Amino acid sequence: MADKRLERRGLGRGLSALMADVDLNPKETSAVPRRAEQYVPVERLEPNPDQPRRDFEPGALEELAASIREKGVIQPLIVRKHPAKPDHFEIVAGERRWRASQMAKVHEVPIIVREFNDTEVLEVAIIENIQRADLNALEEALAYKQLMSRFGHTQEKLAEALSKSRSHIANLMRLLQLPDEVQGYLREGKLSAGHARAMITAPDPVALARQTVAKTLSVRDVERLAKKQAEPERAPRPKSQKDADTRALEGDLSATIGMKVSIEHTNSGAGRLTVNYGDLEQLDKICQLLSGIE
Repeated sequence: MADKRLERRGLGRGLSALMADVDLNPKETSAVPRRAEQYVPVERLEPNPDQPRRDFEPGALEELAASIREKGVIQPLIVRKHPAKPDHFEIVAGERRWRASQMAKVHEVPIIVREFNDTEVLEVAIIENIQRADLNALEEALAYKQLMSRFGHTQEKLAEALSKSRSHIANLMRLLQLPDEVQGYLREGKLSAGHARAMITAPDPVALARQTVAKTLSVRDVERLAKKQAEPERAPRPKSQKDADTRALEGDLSATIGMKVSIEHTNSGAGRLTVNYGDLEQLDKICQLLSGIE
């Protein structure tokens, strides 16, 4: 039952259709029933080295361990035979239950063995984690990066397959551009994804992150400070120096795209057009306009 639920949640046709080299159709026929669960010692199980989840919150693990002490491990772990160690298994889905079982001093856990290849293991691990409600933003971003780098898929295809918006995937993956220290605050829960997104365009995101953590700043506070950091230290050019046609063109462009537009001419006839965006959604809109994406 557990593996069937995993197939529904983690192996949807959407993503599997993107991966032509993954055959997720069961090999069994009606004459050969699916292998039943069995119990194995916890020491014969090893976590998947490509597991996207890197951090397991101690409090949540202890709650699960308490439940396991009382009721046991209700849902079997999905595993495959270890590629290098006889009589050992590699966890495909269920590492959290395995860790909590050790905390609960449970010596054996139920497993269901599946014949997954490396590609299928990666797909199951990533999709299972993406669909978990408690996956943090950085882990989710790393999962998307794994899918794109391993299988060469675009953000648009992943968005469609995973029922996510393209901007959601793009905004999360931008978090990977942040310095390690800022990512550490995000991983530890000291910063939210909203805080981190606001720091991406800041000249000094580390200083801003430290200030945010120390003063418990809101996302709006961080957005304001990041914008202030990014402002050039020069006085704005008086509007009176621009002719009426230039100001009218600025107004027309600003109204069309919904963002402030500034045009500056030089004596040579060349010039500069500046578009000011207020948040990452507006930046995403500019990118779409420039690339011709509707």
